[in-house]
Order: sequence, then structure tokens, then C-alpha cells
Amino acid sequence: MALGMLIERVAYRPLRNAPRLAPLITAIGVSIILQNIAMLIWGKQYIPFPAILPQGRHDILGATISDTQIAILLLALLIMLALILMVQKSRLGRAMRATAQSRQVASLMGIDVNRVIASTFIIGSALAAIAGVMVSAYYGLAHYYMGFLLGLKAFSAAVLGGIGNLGGAMLGGLLLGLIESFGAGYIGDLTGGFLGSHYQDVFAFFVLIAVLVFRPQGLLGARVVERA
Repeated sequence: MALGMLIERVAYRPLRNAPRLAPLITAIGVSIILQNIAMLIWGKQYIPFPAILPQGRHDILGATISDTQIAILLLALLIMLALILMVQKSRLGRAMRATAQSRQVASLMGIDVNRVIASTFIIGSALAAIAGVMVSAYYGLAHYYMGFLLGLKAFSAAVLGGIGNLGGAMLGGLLLGLIESFGAGYIGDLTGGFLGSHYQDVFAFFVLIAVLVFRPQGLLGARVVERA
């Protein structure tokens, strides 16, 4: 959370009024910097992640599900519910929605825009840290590069559901996971299991391209009309 607040203050706040492309390029640059710092600290090797929960397994409707998977699912549901309630019901959430709609109008209404944006970075960093722990617990490994591809998939899920729509982002993540799993399974069956796992990550970017071409606002996003 402290790192997220520092990144917002140093890398993003000076670009508050810059063209939209500038923060995007900055995000890529900050990502590369963080990855290389992590590599210098922990090295390039995969690091074993300790087992947090018992490794029991359960058969549910013909599928084998581990205790770790159940815990990850329940934790993700609780976090998503808490996030939606915070954004919809709390004072900070109302300030976030107002700032996202118009920074200028929000500041005229007495909202400290810089504080709201910094709070958003802090909350987002906390959620990213929890997600990193969940991913590491699931695979039993941690790696300095592990967040890069997941971040791209998260962006694809947000675009699929609708940028700015929390429910849409959650739906997009669920659909993206199903598309990857079924796509890899079908390709694996067609190729005798050779190409399924190798091309699983490709489906996320196929979906991203298709959504940007055919429905840029996403599944649950509303088309914005600008009036002169």
C-alpha cells in the first residue's frame, strides 16, 4: 500500500493533466521498473511458497477441488463484495465515482481529488498484494515476473466487462477464465494434448482484440455520448 501511494505521488500525479497516452506509457515503465527491482532483490529463480492451508481435496460434482482453491474462491467473493459495498455506499466511494466522472466538477464540490486518487491507488495495491498471495498459494511458487501476464489478463477482463464497471470487471474475469480453460481444452483434444497448455494465454488477447473491435464499451459498459 505504501508502494502504491509512492508510485501515485511520483509517477502519476505530475501527469494528472497530461494527455491520456502519457499515464499509459508511465504504467508500462513503472511495471518494468518494479519487475527489475524484484529481480535484483530476490533473483531470477522460482521461490517456493509455503503451504498456508491444508492440502485436502474434495470431489464435488465430478470435479476435484482442493482446500486452497475453496479458500481462494471464498476470499475473492468476500473481497469483491466488500469492494462493491465500499464504492457504492461509503463516502470515499461516492467521492471516487464523482472524481471518475469529472475531476473538475468534483473539486468544485469540495472533493480533494488528489486524496481520492491516492486512496484508490492504496486500495488497488492492497488488492494486488492479496491477489499475489492467492496466486502464489495456488501454484506453490513465486517469481519476480509472475504479475506481468496476470496484469495484462486483468486489463483484458476489465475491458471485456466494461471499463469503470466493477460488476463488469468481475464478470469479465470469470468469462475470461472459462474461455481460456475451454479453449485450451478443445485445442488440446484436437492436437492430442500438445497445444492446449501452450496456447492457453493467447485466448485472453484474442478476446481483448475482439471486444475492442466489436464492442469497445464492454459487455456491461454504457456507450458514452459527448455533447457540444
